Amino acid sequence: MPVAEEAVPPGTDRLPRQPRDTRGRLVLALGEVTGHAHAVVGPGSLVRETGPFGTAYLHLPDGGRVVHEEHAAIPLPKGWYRVVRQREYVPGAVRVVAD
Repeated sequence: MPVAEEAVPPGTDRLPRQPRDTRGRLVLALGEVTGHAHAVVGPGSLVRETGPFGTAYLHLPDGGRVVHEEHAAIPLPKGWYRVVRQREYVPGAVRVVAD
């Protein structure tokens, strides 16, 4: 979800930067069963608040693409994006949806 630069919370620059994987991608979500990943290729950075429900922010200064092994790439224009992981309710808990 794109956000205006002024909507990115102050202090985001101090959040831990997500390292790139061995293929040079910024992994947004890794499938626990298949090992497939929703990942971003191209220049940019991903910062993530700690915790399982921590918000992540993706900065793409030149634009980029979200890639996944099971569907076509999704182009993204340059800018800031808030990365939201889908959640689901299970009796007694809320959890991040597994891919």
